[in-house]
Amino acid sequence: MIADVEETENLFRQTAAQPSGKLRIDVPGRIGRLVIAPALPGFLDMYPKIDIDLGVTDRAVDLIEDGVDCVVRVGPLSDSGLISRPIGKLPLINVASPAYLDLHGTPHIPDDLTHHWAVNYASPSNGRVEDWEWIENDALRTKLLSGRVTVNSAEAYIACCLAGLGLIQIPAYDVRAHLQAGELVEVMPDHRAEPLQMTLLYPHRQHLSHRLQVFADWLEALLKRQLLE
Repeated sequence: MIADVEETENLFRQTAAQPSGKLRIDVPGRIGRLVIAPALPGFLDMYPKIDIDLGVTDRAVDLIEDGVDCVVRVGPLSDSGLISRPIGKLPLINVASPAYLDLHGTPHIPDDLTHHWAVNYASPSNGRVEDWEWIENDALRTKLLSGRVTVNSAEAYIACCLAGLGLIQIPAYDVRAHLQAGELVEVMPDHRAEPLQMTLLYPHRQHLSHRLQVFADWLEALLKRQLLE
């Protein structure tokens, strides 16, 4: 309540044009490390009175209980009662290592997947292994692929793919450098999964926060520029 009163008072001060205070945000691991952290100096230069407490995790946090001002979520949302700000769609691609493809061949259509291995990804929140997905005739199709390795983090998911342990479905930005270096190869480009919705979430009480408004605007522009091309 004190924070809300202070924020409301700031709206009537001339210094409100220069937002101040600390923001606690939480973002998925690789988005935080590869995209947000490298760009933060620019934001802090523009807003020298704002400090950032950056949480980087692949688990879902409770904004109210953990005292977080905003989070970036990727994928479907539960009905949480939070304010949601859609950012855009995150493209997914299918990739494998050259070593894997040399050993097992290259899949061209979903029927070929019967003869291939996948690196299975288990959701950190519920442990459920994600199905392989693709869009066919405007409909979502799924298939549980065989796999000898199951992981629960994006870092391990990519590392196992690089090691030749199977196919993965991954946001394109996540493996851009590996594709450019020839360490991974896109397969079945005509049978991609449905893009994932990216959303910025924050508690309803934060709608007055000037520092949150400027950060949300900056973050949306950054993510669209870096991830959604």
